[in-house]
Amino acid sequence: MKSPVWLSDPSYRKRLFALALPMMLSNVTVPLLGLVDAAVLGHLDHSYYLAGVSVGAMLITLAFWLLGFLRMSTTGLVAQAFGRNDAMAIKQVLLQSLVLAGALSVLLLVLQSVILNLGLMLAAPSEQVAFYAQQYFSIRIWSAPAALANYVILGWLLGMQNARAPMWLLIITNLVNILLDLWFVLGLGWQVQGAAAASVIADYFGFGLGLYFVFHAIKPYWQLGDWSVLMQKIWGRANFFRLIALNRDIFLRTLCVQICFSFMTFYGARLGDDIVAANAVLLNFLLFISFALDGLAYAVEALVGKAVGRRDPIEFKRCVNVTFFYALLFAILLMVIFALLGANIIALITDIRSIQMTANSYLIWLVFIPLTSVWCFILDGIFIGTTQAKAMRNSMLFATLCCFFPVWWLAKDFGNHSLWLAMNAFMLGRGLSLGYLYCLMQRNNRFIVI
Repeated sequence: MKSPVWLSDPSYRKRLFALALPMMLSNVTVPLLGLVDAAVLGHLDHSYYLAGVSVGAMLITLAFWLLGFLRMSTTGLVAQAFGRNDAMAIKQVLLQSLVLAGALSVLLLVLQSVILNLGLMLAAPSEQVAFYAQQYFSIRIWSAPAALANYVILGWLLGMQNARAPMWLLIITNLVNILLDLWFVLGLGWQVQGAAAASVIADYFGFGLGLYFVFHAIKPYWQLGDWSVLMQKIWGRANFFRLIALNRDIFLRTLCVQICFSFMTFYGARLGDDIVAANAVLLNFLLFISFALDGLAYAVEALVGKAVGRRDPIEFKRCVNVTFFYALLFAILLMVIFALLGANIIALITDIRSIQMTANSYLIWLVFIPLTSVWCFILDGIFIGTTQAKAMRNSMLFATLCCFFPVWWLAKDFGNHSLWLAMNAFMLGRGLSLGYLYCLMQRNNRFIVI
């Protein structure tokens, strides 16, 4: 039987992996950073250091990742502009998104006490865990301006079909973070404050490096007389409202994700310090899955966005098919790795016996998650690249309200098992609902109008 064109033609694989491999290599440094944090703090005397950073980091993640639409919308809009060779739109989206990132970072800094107090109230951790969570959050929040700007820079570079610059940006930034983490926590004995300070310094270092990459990538598109026209377009109501409307829907989608992940930490905190610490270890497995599969998702964002800009439905379908094929292979590989080596990885992260035993009790759920989640990661990339944010929003509302919380409620008597069962249901619900919407929109030619 003859192989499909998209599978047998090496040019499709080349284009996919030219974007995906650099992002997969760089993305795994993000959970690696979390593993180093967990390993460094997990080898201190008490579990409340790790639990405190887990709660504090979750609050930061909630605050920052809620604004992750800055990367997603930038990637989709720039990829489409790149596909139609629209130099003015390429520059306009970059500057508009940076302005929006700056305004939102100021808002985060102003509201930091409200965010912290609300988060601790919902988590209801022990007194010691709350103390270290507050220590971490109060330092880490000051990286907001750099962290949000880095979202924009990463999204812009990906939209420009440039995966090498984001790869070096993420790898170098996270290596700086890891080295500072080891120095501050183990060398200087700063404990939780050291982990937070390392992340702040690394974020600003990454911002400087990102500006360097953007400067070199944008030079071919910059003309001396562009500035006045560009300013008019940036502050034009129609252009800015379109960006805000797109970001609004992606924000609501991201809010649902963060509600579910935050609930994992907050409800786990009510089950005891060992549970929340064990979940912190296991969530690093989930982050590894998400960042690794996001490498493929980022690639499909850029490729389908370019296809939409060029109004090329054949290229669009081929990009989608080849990405799904390799994403499924990669998900199966992750399942095998977690099944065979999961307990060894947990032992490397922490030598506190009670946390090891607790984490091993729930490891089985992590073995299944690559298969239940692979679909939603790739479909997310397709919908981001085509800037179909409303469909993503509706899918996420379904997965949150009809999958995650109902499954948790029905299984809550099983304690922490109910959280991990709900997370698997949430991921599968996202994939199924997005798959249904994809088929519906593809049938009605909603992605590419020729």
